[in-house]
Parts: sequence; C-alpha cells; structure tokens
Amino acid sequence: MAPSSFEPVAYPTLQGKVAIVTGASRGIGASIAYELARRGADVMITYTSASSDAKADAVVEQIRGLKQHGGRAAKICYDLRQPESPKKIVDATLAAFSVNHIDILVNNAGVLIQLTLDKITLDDYAQIYDVNVRAPILMAKAVLPYLGERSRIINVSSIAARLGYAGVTLYCSSKAALEGFTRSLAGELGAEGHTVNAIAAGPVDTEMMAQLDYSLLEAQNKLTPLEHRVAEPVEIATVVVGLCEDAGRWITGQTISASGGFLML
Repeated sequence: MAPSSFEPVAYPTLQGKVAIVTGASRGIGASIAYELARRGADVMITYTSASSDAKADAVVEQIRGLKQHGGRAAKICYDLRQPESPKKIVDATLAAFSVNHIDILVNNAGVLIQLTLDKITLDDYAQIYDVNVRAPILMAKAVLPYLGERSRIINVSSIAARLGYAGVTLYCSSKAALEGFTRSLAGELGAEGHTVNAIAAGPVDTEMMAQLDYSLLEAQNKLTPLEHRVAEPVEIATVVVGLCEDAGRWITGQTISASGGFLML
C-alpha cells in the first residue's frame, strides 16, 4: 500500500479511538486503516486468508512507522464466511489493545463474482451474501456491547447498489441490501449518539476492479465527470475518516457517493 498522498495531519482527531477495519490487507481497506491510524486511532486489521499474511504485515508495519500522531496496529486472520468470526475479531481487538471499548467499525470486506443469473449456484449466492451482507450484520452485532461514546459504523458499499450491472447480479443486490441495513441500524442506534453510514464507492484502482471487463472499466472512466478516471484507495479512505471524526457526528443513515460524480445522489 502506498503512503497517503495527502498533507500531514495537524491534530490527532481520533486519538484514543479503537477501530476495526475488515478486509484491510490491501486496497481500500488498507488505506482506511492507515488514514485512521494517521489520526491517532488504534486499528485492528482483519483479513480472510493466510495468503494475505505478508500484505497485512506490510500495512501494520507502515502504521507502526508513522512518525506523528500514529496509533497502534494489530492484525487478525479470520474468514468472515464463518458466523463465529465476528465475535472472535472483536475479542481479539479488545485484547490486543487492552481496552473495553470499540469506537469505529468499518465493514469494508467484500467479494465479487461475474456471473449471469442463469449460471448462479447456491454456493455462489452464499459466497457473496455471507461476506457482503451477513458478515457486516454480525460484525455490527458483535461490537454493540462495546461501543464507546458516539461510535461510528461505516459500511463500504458500491455505486453498483443503485445502478445495477448485467453479469454482477449477486454483487449489486448484496450492496443494496447493505445500504438497507445501514439505514435501519442508524435508526436503532441513533438515540445513543452512534452513527451508521455507507460509502458508495465508484471505480477504484484495486484488485477487485481488475476482475471486471476492460470495456466496462473504460466506459466507467468516460462517465466519471471528475477527471475521467478511477479513484485511488486513499480518496475513498478520507471520506470514511471524515465520518469518523467529530465533524461527522450529525450525519447518519446516509449513503455517500464517493465516485467522482459517476453516481450523483
């Protein structure tokens, strides 16, 4: 993961906060973890497969190398397709940082399969919905008993939830479900001062995007008003961080389009 391209942080706005970022060994998740830590948060990085150990190590080491305001970092490998993983992740986070609270949950982990409806199997359905929908729900449930004052839950969605694309039916519908969950949970947790929001990411330069057909990517670039390009992961991460800071305390139940104008809500 490349270091942030933004200016040094003048003040540690998230000092003392404890965060969990799922799917954080690479791409958007890694950038989110780094940007949270740059502002002083302690961050637990989760990832699914041992094959990502080296990438997760690199993210942790980069955070530990922060010279100013840097928070602590730890990593944990758990498969979010397993229903027991969220509780284990939460328990590991509390133990790693010797705390009794979690202030920020970023449900970033996601999977994508390109298949038309006639080729979709029940296993395909489970693979997408277990990670993209069930895991965020169970992660949120697992952190509930430990939420600190005015905590933040942020779900990373996609413009695909609103636009829909042929050949990625499961992915699009799963992200739409995630946005529905976001709004409902915001209603449940608002009285305690907690906020719940979603980020509808547009095309981002990640490994997941590389799975898509080049013709689709080319068309997306042309339709993106802002500079006709894809986003860098850090450009999504800083939107997430803005919601986590105190300035984001009056925003909840929203889906924010971080897409360079590709999706204007």
